[in-house]
Amino acid sequence: MLDWSDVEIEEAPAPVLTQKPPVLVTSTPPIATVGAGRVPVSNTTTSSAQLAVDSSGGRVRVDDKAMINCRADVNQLLPLKYKWAWEKYLAGCNNHWMPTEVSMQADIALWKSPNGLTPDERRAIKRNLGFFAASESLVANNIVLAIYRHLTNPECRQYLLRQAFEEAVHTHTFQYIVESLGLDEGELFNMYREVPSITEKASWAIKYTQALSDPSFQTGTEANDRAFLRDLIAFYVVFEGMWFYTGFAQILSLGRRNKMVGIAEQYQYILRDESIHLNFGIDVINQIKAENPRLWTNEFQNEVSGMLRSAAELEAAYGRDTMPNGFLGLGPGLCEQYMHFIANRRCAQIGLAPVFPETENPFPWMSEAMDLKKEKNFFETRVIEYQTGGSLGWD
Repeated sequence: MLDWSDVEIEEAPAPVLTQKPPVLVTSTPPIATVGAGRVPVSNTTTSSAQLAVDSSGGRVRVDDKAMINCRADVNQLLPLKYKWAWEKYLAGCNNHWMPTEVSMQADIALWKSPNGLTPDERRAIKRNLGFFAASESLVANNIVLAIYRHLTNPECRQYLLRQAFEEAVHTHTFQYIVESLGLDEGELFNMYREVPSITEKASWAIKYTQALSDPSFQTGTEANDRAFLRDLIAFYVVFEGMWFYTGFAQILSLGRRNKMVGIAEQYQYILRDESIHLNFGIDVINQIKAENPRLWTNEFQNEVSGMLRSAAELEAAYGRDTMPNGFLGLGPGLCEQYMHFIANRRCAQIGLAPVFPETENPFPWMSEAMDLKKEKNFFETRVIEYQTGGSLGWD
C-alpha cells in the first residue's frame, strides 16, 4: 500500500533497503460499472459491448452498498448508506487552508540567527521536515493507487478524494517551508532513504503492505479481504494515527515557546486534518469488521496487536534519533510514553486490548491544537478563522 520508490510496478525488484526502497504501488485490473454491478475488465482492448451501460439495471438500494466487494453501482452516490463518511467529507471541505496564508518571516529570522535555535532544536526540525516531506506524498499516492480501488462505496470514495487533496496541500506545506528557510531540498526530501530511523519505518511498512504490491490483487476472498483490512490498519492507524504524532508534539512544543511559530501553525493545521483522516480510517476499519465478522479472528487480532506494538517501538526509536538530548520540556522518554499512550488509544478504537501498561498522556496540551473553535490560532501569531464554514465536533 505504501509507495517507497519511483520504480515501475511491473519491474519492481525485491526489497533492498540498503539501496533504494522498493515500490509498493497497488494496481488492480480496471473496473467497469455495468448497470448495478462491477465487473473486472482485462487489460487488453475492451469492446464497446463490454463497457456498455446496462439499461435494464435496477436502481441502487441502500442495502446493496458495502465497504468492500460491493455489487452496487459505485457511480451512484445517493442514497447514502454511511452518513459519517459524507459528514467527514463536508468537515474536510470546511477545514480548507493553504500554507502560503501563514507568514514565515519570524521563522526565517530565527533560523538564520546564529543563536536563534540550539543544535538539538535544529536537528529535530530538520528530521521532522525530512520525514513528513516524503510521507505526505506517499500517503496521497496510496489513497489514489490502492485504497480508492478497493473501497467500493461512493461516499467513502468522495471523502478519499478530499483527503487526497489535503495530502497534496500538506506536501505543498513542506515545499513552502523548505523554500522559505532555504534548506537543502535534496537532503530533506530524500531523508527517508538516508536516515536509518526513518528507513526502519519504511521497512516495517513494506512488511505489512506487500500483499497489495501484486498488480493482480483483488478483494473477494477471505485471505485477500483480511490482507486489505490489515493494510488499512497499517495505513490509517499506524502511519497516520501513530507515526505522525511524535513530530506533531515536537514542533508544537517549539511553537508553545514562541519558536518557529509559522511552522508550528502549519503543523497545527495538518494535525487537525490528520485527526479527521484517522477518524475516517477507524470508521472504515470498524465498518468492514461489522460487515465481515469472519475476518476478525483471535489470531488476526493478535497479529494486529503485534503490529501496533512494533510500530510504537519504531516510533520511540525515531524520537530518540530526532532529539537525543531533548530540549526544554520535551525528551525521548516522554515521546516514548506518549507513543505508548497513543498506541493503547488506537487499540481501543478498533476493539483491541491495550498493548502497553496503562500510562498518562504526558502532553495533554496537544488536545488544544485540535480546538477548531478559536477565533485566534493556538500560537496567536495572527487572527485567522481556520474553517471556511460550519463547525467541527470532536469525539
